[in-house]
Amino acid sequence: MNTTTRIWPRLAAFAAAAIVIQLSLSAAGKVYYLTQLTMAVYYAIVVMGLSLLMGYAGQVSLGQGAFFAIGGYTSAFLTTHNMAGYRGAVWFDLLDKCGVIVSRKNLYDDTLVLTVAPWLAFIMAILLTVVIAAVIGYPSLRLRGHYLAMATLGFGLIIHCILIGSPALGAADGITGVPGLSVGGLAVSGKSAVRVQNYYIAWAVAIAVLLLLRNLVESRMGRALRAIHDSEAAASAMGVNTPKLKLEVFMVSAALAAMAGSLLTHYNEGIGPSESSAFKSVRYLALVAAGGMANLEGALVVSTLLVFLSLRGWFGTYDNAVFGIILIAIVALAPQGPFRQLGLWMNRYRSLYKPGKEARGGAS
Repeated sequence: MNTTTRIWPRLAAFAAAAIVIQLSLSAAGKVYYLTQLTMAVYYAIVVMGLSLLMGYAGQVSLGQGAFFAIGGYTSAFLTTHNMAGYRGAVWFDLLDKCGVIVSRKNLYDDTLVLTVAPWLAFIMAILLTVVIAAVIGYPSLRLRGHYLAMATLGFGLIIHCILIGSPALGAADGITGVPGLSVGGLAVSGKSAVRVQNYYIAWAVAIAVLLLLRNLVESRMGRALRAIHDSEAAASAMGVNTPKLKLEVFMVSAALAAMAGSLLTHYNEGIGPSESSAFKSVRYLALVAAGGMANLEGALVVSTLLVFLSLRGWFGTYDNAVFGIILIAIVALAPQGPFRQLGLWMNRYRSLYKPGKEARGGAS
């Protein structure tokens, strides 16, 4: 059975589960749960990207929160900053003729606000993040072990300080009033009228990302990444361009974080500097460990579940403590991820209770 044949049943299972969850919540009159589930799925995309970087390339990054924030803040700034004062400038008129400048009325004084179209801001957010990841990753990925983690953590702290200290970015309050992202008749927006639609959009994006990453890790590039994870020196000796490959994976991981940050910003209609905090990056890393270091499906499921519980505040003021206990339990009891461990238990159970073994046991 080839890779393509194996992945489709998994994707179908995720799609079926998403449909069952939505129908069950709607039937139970708790459709408002879909809001937190949608947010949790977007956060899970960040975790899947980090799972690729850590589980397959063996590189530890504590800068995913910063990349998430760069994507979100870029979209927020470009879609809320009033560019009416630039009318008459050559570059502004060119953008206007290309149809990428949109107008709307200010909510407070009915003045005309001219901003970049949300779809273009989304693309620019990803491109800017990829460029920054390349600039940061080129020197950082030459470091190994905890030195790389420290370098990316420092980068994240710098981004966090810039966001808090920049009045143009809302400082400690962040940016609000971000418009929805409309593409092909579908709108990424937090309005209750499109809550179910946004839930399915989030799952569609997550499943597409899972398909992309699964095909990547099963390809020649994926085999090279596993070789780097096992032994970078041996991989280099076999002809693998390890610096180039590590940088490419780092950029892919950052791009996924930026994409999730931009989409979630449009969905929440705003973003704050807390998204770039070191705690967020540490939490992403912990979720990768909980789902299984090299288990993309596990990262998606475990991250969605735990983040949903956290967003719902089911544990009150003890949320972070309970969240930490759950992660410690999963890592201690199932270091390869709960689903892989469950599969091992099921295989062991089937091997112990095969019909042939029962018959031989009874004959003796």
